[in-house]
Amino acid sequence: MNRLSRRENVIVTKKEIVKKISEDIGLTQLKTKDIVQRTLDAIIHTLVSEGRIELRNFGVFEVKQRAPRKARNPRTGDKVFVPSKNVVTFKPGKEMEELVRKMNPENLPLLEEDSDADEEGNGPVETATESRAESPAGADALD
Repeated sequence: MNRLSRRENVIVTKKEIVKKISEDIGLTQLKTKDIVQRTLDAIIHTLVSEGRIELRNFGVFEVKQRAPRKARNPRTGDKVFVPSKNVVTFKPGKEMEELVRKMNPENLPLLEEDSDADEEGNGPVETATESRAESPAGADALD
């Protein structure tokens, strides 16, 4: 998929999130950064050890196995076989879904769907560079 933006892409960094939380709760940025990092580390650890983590009112991260598939080498156009691998999926919670649905579409980047199919018409064929970096996950619920 190609991203086309109606406005300049705004990237929010962990540093900016730490600054905002720090201001909101009155802790130093250093202490807040440590809390945020420990939270992210706990999420990663749970995904790797358990395969699933549910954060109520936020969403569910889960490790799934992506099936092997045909892809194309972006340099040569040759077909290549991509073996199965573990990927992290995210299913947003109900509250997040509702808030996102209510967002003003003028503030969102446009997504253009690719409709490339292989010669046999078997649907989209991803290029090897379209594979995302994913990792295994776990099954704890954090409230």
